[in-house]
Amino acid sequence: MENTTNTAMIVVIVNKGFAGEIMDVARAHGATGGTILSGKGTGGEKAKKFFAMSLEEEKEVVMILVKEELRAEIMRAVATEFGLDSPGRGIVFSLPVEETIGLSFVPFQED
Repeated sequence: MENTTNTAMIVVIVNKGFAGEIMDVARAHGATGGTILSGKGTGGEKAKKFFAMSLEEEKEVVMILVKEELRAEIMRAVATEFGLDSPGRGIVFSLPVEETIGLSFVPFQED
């Protein structure tokens, strides 16, 4: 089923180990779920060298689809807890989503 509801994707790139906590904050502000991917940072001054090998920082990428009206509140909450000045060193941004198929915003319920 096609969904043309105003939807946004919030993307958070954060140090490894913080993705679960980010999802907790996002759910507390209305998100119903998300996807977590593993990644490696390639920031110039942050890249470390060890025996001539480059060591990238391990990252997690959290992608959360939300109704547009929830986007700003969730982004502010995540940035407050996990922004660049926090141990998570998170970057938070959003992208517009033109349409979705098979997506429903069912409220999250813990068992």
